[in-house]
Amino acid sequence: MNEKEKRIFTLSNIEIRAGTEGSSQVIEGYASIFDSPTMIGDMFQETIAKGAFAKSLMENADVRALFNHNWDYVLGRTKSGTLTLEEDEKGLKFRITPPDTSWAKDLMISMQRGDINQCSFGFQVVRDSWNWDIDPAQRTIQEVKLYEISIVSLPAYEDTEAYVRDRFT
Repeated sequence: MNEKEKRIFTLSNIEIRAGTEGSSQVIEGYASIFDSPTMIGDMFQETIAKGAFAKSLMENADVRALFNHNWDYVLGRTKSGTLTLEEDEKGLKFRITPPDTSWAKDLMISMQRGDINQCSFGFQVVRDSWNWDIDPAQRTIQEVKLYEISIVSLPAYEDTEAYVRDRFT
């Protein structure tokens, strides 16, 4: 009788320690710069006002960091602690602890070369204002609901920034 055998052991007082996540590098930068106008589709000029992200961040929104707005490539997430976001005087500052994956490593190589070094963000406008008395019209976004930030190769806002640096510096 060659039956399959199964053994179950009860273990107690076991301690599991995980090493640090993946690489010793992080991705940091600004996903949005305040009071910096940009043209949107040759139709109007848009500016993000200081404080536009404050309520969304205060409500502990579960924001993801993506590559090129692609939800298949999650670099970090606020809920897991691999993405931190804060507003400062300059804009929406972020820090990502990227996963130890081949595509994340490839992205960081492109960033270190300077090929990819800018950002974008996915959002819903909660409150804005328009000035139709100038040409092109001026839109000021005063409050957003933030869903994601992205490291991108083609940003709408040229003055955003992203860079790779050593995690412990």
